[in-house]
Amino acid sequence: MDSYSVREVVEMAIRTEKLGQEFYTGMAGKFEADQGLRDLFTRLATMELKHERTFTGLLEKIKDPEPHEWTEAQYYFRAMIESEFFLGSGKSLPTLDHVKTVADATDFAIGFEKETTLFFTGMRSAVADSDRPVVDKIIEEEMSHIAILKRFRESLELEG
Repeated sequence: MDSYSVREVVEMAIRTEKLGQEFYTGMAGKFEADQGLRDLFTRLATMELKHERTFTGLLEKIKDPEPHEWTEAQYYFRAMIESEFFLGSGKSLPTLDHVKTVADATDFAIGFEKETTLFFTGMRSAVADSDRPVVDKIIEEEMSHIAILKRFRESLELEG
């Protein structure tokens, strides 16, 4: 397995949060007429923004120097994150128009958060043991979204 610096993983997390915030903002707009769903997605967008700030703070605390030719590497990681989660056939942002119901939107968001969590769980094994607590923080933040969405989804089932 490739080895990544914790700086690289945190950079990927920051990009993921930015794109997640855009995704949830779009979902809130799409379901503007449904106040409960709009509020849920607005809350998730706000959480993504908060996580982005948290991860930016983590990045500022990392003592490792930026890798040689880091600017080039950042473009690579940005492309990797965007293709993994957001762009292309069946990915989050392009398929936003195909989400029609509250249940569809919630299920899609749960899948999105699970995919993100799995990605960072995999990245955890690609960093030094001493850096794993930083990646664990990223995973914990992503898992909190899944819990919120699952509770919301269960409330839909109770109502239906």
